[in-house]
Amino acid sequence: MPKPTDFLTPRLTLRQWRASDLEPFAAMNADADVMRYYPAMWTREQSDGFAERVRQLIEERGWGFWAVEERPSGQFIGFVGLHTPSNELPFAPCVEVGWRLAKRYWGLGYATEAAQSAIAFGFQHLHLGELVAFTAIDNLKSRAVMERLGMRLACEFDHPQVPAESELRRHVLYRLSQSR
Repeated sequence: MPKPTDFLTPRLTLRQWRASDLEPFAAMNADADVMRYYPAMWTREQSDGFAERVRQLIEERGWGFWAVEERPSGQFIGFVGLHTPSNELPFAPCVEVGWRLAKRYWGLGYATEAAQSAIAFGFQHLHLGELVAFTAIDNLKSRAVMERLGMRLACEFDHPQVPAESELRRHVLYRLSQSR
């Protein structure tokens, strides 16, 4: 098994998940504002299950959706990293860059800062040719992060895991190639 990769940005630590992350992660996933562009808020069981799955993937591969902590305070603030999404998606197989941060850490540039490091890792260490990101079409804040990262809007699509009647079904796909 590869050693999990943890790394620092100027203000953040991207690292393997810890048991102490579970409670603040569950609170974040039960926040209506944080989960606005997801079909539902998560129960504690769903939140813990996700954290365990991504922790295991990092353990196995050395990369994934890392837990993120603010360096000065040591506080867990969410996750940022790389993931291989479902093969159901019309643009799969691919590797996505993704993030979810607690609301109190929005607007500080943390998602962009951490995602830039994840992107660099994907291109430099995993030798990926391209990364994608996607979100509900109305999620303008995440789309702005994608654009700050240099990603380009590629298309719109209906997310197959979002119910057909949901206003969140329509998504946008952004792409970033290593050659930019």
